[in-house]
Amino acid sequence: MNRVAVVGAGQIGDLIAALLVESGDYDVTLFDSNECQLARIRAHPRLSKSRLDVADAITLQDAVGQHDVVVNSAPYYLTESIARAAADGCAHYIDLTEDVASTRAVGTLAANGRTTFVPQCGLAPGIVSILAADIAHEFDELDTVKLKVGALPRYPSNALSYNLTWSPAGVVNEYCNPCTVILDGQCMQVPPLEQREVLFIDGVQYESFNTSGGLGSLASTWDGRVRNLSYQSIRYPGHAAIMRALLRDLGLSNRRELLLDIFAHSLPVTSQDVVIIFIEIAGRRNGRLEQVTYTNRIYGRKFAGRNYTAIQLCTASSACAVLDLLADGCIRGPGLVRQEDIRLADFLANRFGRIFASDCGSAGQPIRVMR
Repeated sequence: MNRVAVVGAGQIGDLIAALLVESGDYDVTLFDSNECQLARIRAHPRLSKSRLDVADAITLQDAVGQHDVVVNSAPYYLTESIARAAADGCAHYIDLTEDVASTRAVGTLAANGRTTFVPQCGLAPGIVSILAADIAHEFDELDTVKLKVGALPRYPSNALSYNLTWSPAGVVNEYCNPCTVILDGQCMQVPPLEQREVLFIDGVQYESFNTSGGLGSLASTWDGRVRNLSYQSIRYPGHAAIMRALLRDLGLSNRRELLLDIFAHSLPVTSQDVVIIFIEIAGRRNGRLEQVTYTNRIYGRKFAGRNYTAIQLCTASSACAVLDLLADGCIRGPGLVRQEDIRLADFLANRFGRIFASDCGSAGQPIRVMR
């Protein structure tokens, strides 16, 4: 299972390909529709680059069907077509999407597929779901589960206290789409940017609020087993109020192309970021109500002579760890594999998953992926 097709040569696809080829265990073909984007990717003896029009279903299937695994790092709206090409080509499938509708389509394909489909292998959903499921096993009965994640600039300097650290389309998607929660035992959809909470991590104040997609499949997995379940994005204080004014008072949630254009051209990109993970689970253990809180910070680091951001490392490393576990037989199919089905011990022991170990998140330490 060493022939891997990575579809999408953006920041995440670039690093996924680099991690895999530098490991020495995978031959990777990196596909993208943009030749200039492909030309910027550093050459490697185990890396091939190929221009591919994903909209052409026949060409797409022929291209990915020559590989054992397809890793989809393309925009969420291309998810279904890439997953279908993998299914038709009898290749295993991994993606990073947090889009709810796209993941539902992948699940339908997986139900009739002959290979293994592991969607949502990024940060949230992704490793956050794996972490939450592992902590939940400590309890006899779950009461409240709160998942909070932020990809933040380390040195915010504008009124939003925010810079782009990942796809602006992904930010727009999570700020505008309905959010799945379980509230008082009922699974429901609620508006984004609501249920604002204040939290302190190591003495620093943040705010969090509902955003779409981060729960992945946990809501359906734990429906009937938990009283309250939510996913929220972490931001610096004041961000939510400004975004509500833009999206609701000015109606930009109904003009997503304009909102995307504003984000892409007005918010500076930063490579100086930090990923913050905060998981809080309360439940009963031995008849007593208890709470467990997990926190972690991951910073950008150097790999193969290049500096990568925290969000790049978290997302790409998660996908590569899942690919490794699939290749090693720790993840078995065929059919759909949910993130919460993956054992945390296996994930953290993996060479790619080690970035999330509590003693590995500090900045400045280079990544090594050799066995």
